[in-house]
Amino acid sequence: MTAYNGRMYIKRDITKQLTDSASWIQVLLGPRQCGKSTLFASLLVAGKDNNSFKEITFDDLQMRQLANQDPALFLQQFEPPLLLDEVQYAPNLFPELKKIIDQIKRAAVFHPDSKQPSKVLFRLTGSNQILMDKNIKESLAGRASYYHLNTLTVHEIIRALPNTKIQEILFKGGWPELYTNTSLSVTNYLNDYIRTYVEKDIILSAGIQKTSEFLTVLRLCAARTAQETDYTDIHKDSGVSAVTIKEWMGVLERADLIYQLKPYFNNLNKRLIKRPKLYFLDTGLATRLQGWSEAAPLLNSPQIGGLFETLVLAEIVKFIRNYGKDWELFFARTKDDDEVDFIIKTAQGKMYAIEAKYAIHGITRAISLPPAFQKELGGTVSLAVVTSGGQKMQLSAHCITVPIVELHDYLNEII
Repeated sequence: MTAYNGRMYIKRDITKQLTDSASWIQVLLGPRQCGKSTLFASLLVAGKDNNSFKEITFDDLQMRQLANQDPALFLQQFEPPLLLDEVQYAPNLFPELKKIIDQIKRAAVFHPDSKQPSKVLFRLTGSNQILMDKNIKESLAGRASYYHLNTLTVHEIIRALPNTKIQEILFKGGWPELYTNTSLSVTNYLNDYIRTYVEKDIILSAGIQKTSEFLTVLRLCAARTAQETDYTDIHKDSGVSAVTIKEWMGVLERADLIYQLKPYFNNLNKRLIKRPKLYFLDTGLATRLQGWSEAAPLLNSPQIGGLFETLVLAEIVKFIRNYGKDWELFFARTKDDDEVDFIIKTAQGKMYAIEAKYAIHGITRAISLPPAFQKELGGTVSLAVVTSGGQKMQLSAHCITVPIVELHDYLNEII
């Protein structure tokens, strides 16, 4: 953990992607309070950028109004390089940014000897994917590089705070402020997050009228993390129609709060019609929505296995995004209900299987994938059993145990 401006900062794994990018516009998407603007600010402090970015947040109503009323004047007053925070609130700015980039591109074509910018000109953050989808994608298509940041990974937390227990991460999740400011109440912080970001940003921007029903569905989803998505089952417990639940879960997925993991089939049609599994991308938010206010009772509850599986899923998804991996992620299930938690398919077509086992701190015997899986996956597939503790051990030629604190390193070795 490092410090800047008197604040503690936990280094993020996505940093290299950002510093290596040659794009004139970088767009960093992700839920509120996951550390987007802090990450961009850290690049300046760490000396990663020679340019001095001026930071402007559109949570500031005056700045928001100026940018929307006269975007050309706004950009004349605040010349690049600029860090524009929560840019979804200034949609009129996007066509003006497009114009600037197009002018640079035209100059490069018609005046090849003219000096072109060699650094990032604009860094944009957005926490409301719904509003971003409405405003940004058409305007900046082909003119910006997009990145997705979520809450801290286990790897990022342990690297900065090596004594942190996995049980603490399961309960807190990966919200940076809960690790850099230990005086905060986890329960109060997450309650406030639900009231502000979920109720105000997500519900209002999606045009959802039934706030109470939406929150009920959200809590029912949290209770079902690491389970197959069953709209009919949630309908029975909430009274909300299955069609509406499906729409709302699409909203939650676009907001980057949940992830729906598709099943693996060689037949693409089957893959598209079969039910996915539902996961939260942050276990802290899931535990709060489940109603837990302390870590100790949670560890002995029936939910702990699903929450640990959720933590493993989140670690894999965040790794893929942080390093820009061109991987596909699935789960697999046979007709006899044998299941593999996660299947990774690399860009080269190689397959890797991963199982999440919270209760097993050490495995003495190799676990074999059922023959039906080997046939479906097209040959012998390596299996990694991710545990909450213990040591990394090679149990056979095709089976290894990996404590979750080393999962990042294991994924980094995949080719």
